[in-house]
Amino acid sequence: MLAERKELYEKYKDDKDELKEHPPKTYSMWKHEYQWLYEIDNLALANVQIQLQTAYRNFFRNKSVGFPRFKSKKSSERSYTTNNQNGTVRIECGKLKLPKIGFVKIKLHRDIPEGYKIKSVTISQNPSGKYYASILTEYEKDAPEIVPATEDNSIGLDYSSPHFYVDSNGDTADMPHFYREAEKRLAREQRKLSKMVKGSNNYKKQKNRVALAYEKVRNARADWQHKKSKELADKYSMVVVEDIDYRAMAKGLKLAKSTNDNSFGQFRNMLEYKLAERGKRLITIDKWFPSTKTCGVCGAVNSELTLADRAWTCPHCGAHHDRDLNAARNIRDKGLSMIA
Repeated sequence: MLAERKELYEKYKDDKDELKEHPPKTYSMWKHEYQWLYEIDNLALANVQIQLQTAYRNFFRNKSVGFPRFKSKKSSERSYTTNNQNGTVRIECGKLKLPKIGFVKIKLHRDIPEGYKIKSVTISQNPSGKYYASILTEYEKDAPEIVPATEDNSIGLDYSSPHFYVDSNGDTADMPHFYREAEKRLAREQRKLSKMVKGSNNYKKQKNRVALAYEKVRNARADWQHKKSKELADKYSMVVVEDIDYRAMAKGLKLAKSTNDNSFGQFRNMLEYKLAERGKRLITIDKWFPSTKTCGVCGAVNSELTLADRAWTCPHCGAHHDRDLNAARNIRDKGLSMIA
């Protein structure tokens, strides 16, 4: 379908009206041409077509997004989504029913409560070869009551490469550097892989060992972040963070490895939904707000402050500041002024 889209676009890209008059084939039309498509779940094909259509529209709305691309054969991401129609997706006796496949034995993370309606399921395979099923459900729930935010029950988080974050109370998160700690082992496993014949059985086994080693690092990091984000969501009614572009930061030579190891963007996503479930808020302030250079006492901005200055004294009022603590308090106060 994507190949046909590319062909039509190249042919009629200078004439939008002509492009509209030549719609691409649907997945049902392709099934007549390629008989093996009948072996595949019909709704899985429909979802792929919808995803392609969305990517295609996004390209026309914003050309900087780029034209939809083929999935790489080397990519570790493999997944498909299918929908539930009249019980085609259900759980019975510790098994998951999937269209065209039948019942598959599963390890259920948690039971689906009664009254929850299964809408769809996404089957994915990670680089180590493990399969996961993510089940989307629909249920009725009253919106949580909004918890009012005050200075006492609000907290500001200033991102810190060595400490993960420094909060407005002066505490540091000090998340373990999971990647750094596993770096030697990861390098050893990668070195073994590089010396093997590509495509051989030993190469495939070693490639799986490398994937498992990286998976262990990801799981340990996610586990720590889930626990810490739950702790903050339970304790505070509002958490304020800066809208920093962590991807851009990770492109730097000095901070790239630490930024990727911290995965603060992932932590921010966890905080957002955990707070929302409790009727609380995650406030994101503008990345250009001078949280570090602003004096938390008099509000003056010290434009002479450099990255090397870990502590500084305000030239206007004489207040002495710890760089990260002052920034975290300014972030919290900015968030409070935004909701006011």
